[in-house]
Amino acid sequence: MRALICREFGPVESLELADIPAPIPGPDQLLLDIAATSVNFADSIMVNGKYQTKPPFPFSPGLEGAGVVSAVGANVKTFKPGDKVMAILAHGGFAEQALAEPGEVYPLFKGMDFGQGAIFPVAYISADVALRWQGRVEPGETVIVLGAAGGSGLAAVEIAKAMGARVIACASSDERLEICKAHGADHVINYATGSLKEGVMAVTNGNGADVCFDPVGGDLFDEALSSLDWGGRFVHFGFVGGVPKIPANRLLVKHRTAAGSSLRYFRWRKPELLARSVKALEAYWLDGRLKPIVTNSLPLEQGVEAIQLLTQRKAAGKVVVTVQDLG
Repeated sequence: MRALICREFGPVESLELADIPAPIPGPDQLLLDIAATSVNFADSIMVNGKYQTKPPFPFSPGLEGAGVVSAVGANVKTFKPGDKVMAILAHGGFAEQALAEPGEVYPLFKGMDFGQGAIFPVAYISADVALRWQGRVEPGETVIVLGAAGGSGLAAVEIAKAMGARVIACASSDERLEICKAHGADHVINYATGSLKEGVMAVTNGNGADVCFDPVGGDLFDEALSSLDWGGRFVHFGFVGGVPKIPANRLLVKHRTAAGSSLRYFRWRKPELLARSVKALEAYWLDGRLKPIVTNSLPLEQGVEAIQLLTQRKAAGKVVVTVQDLG
């Protein structure tokens, strides 16, 4: 099978397209024919050897994908060959075939194509887990979404709206904010040209927001924390802008909470809650409230370029790599 291969840790430019043997599923695994995969920042971190897990060489990056079940292990009863699915992957999405665990594979929702399925597991399921179980978003509350034009950010905008919240989308350019408006944001703030806190206070009558979804970290953290109302919940989702330090005194005085959210560990420890998130997302999808956007689509041969589009912040939304045509 064709695969984009990492033979040793290093820059993404060191990845090479090669023919390698197809993986063999164990008794509790599925083998998927991958039609499309999506790029995540974690792909470059994994290739650089700085991810939480380090797959044995050679391996393909790619933490999610959509395609068709090719084979199932002897103990797998929930899927059969030919089923169209999307999946969370340990790695391997940048290849024509990948192994997956049954509990992390989901049938494609009605009307969903492989490209949409490829971008759904990490961005949408992660965002729902963060907002639902850590942010505890309630109808009528106000949610700040940082990095709102990115893949997880746009997913958070749509999901928070579907939950009945008022959404303040924050991004670094007016062009990106227009995308956020198209996906349901009630208010937008350009934090490259103005104060994030002042913008939030202006649209909340000086009260602040109830929840902040932060996939960025770095310099935005301080202002975002200050933009929360009494009892506000700050959900730390990522740190592409740097790892912030949380001042405990500012949590205490305002009765705020700060929580982290990682789909990687949540899916192992709380599979029953993960299943409820996916069920809720399917309902939102069928109601037309979720509109995953593929902003760039490149073939597997340009997999390195696809990763660079994301890491160099040249793309809004999600970047998809098309692996093979599965109809």
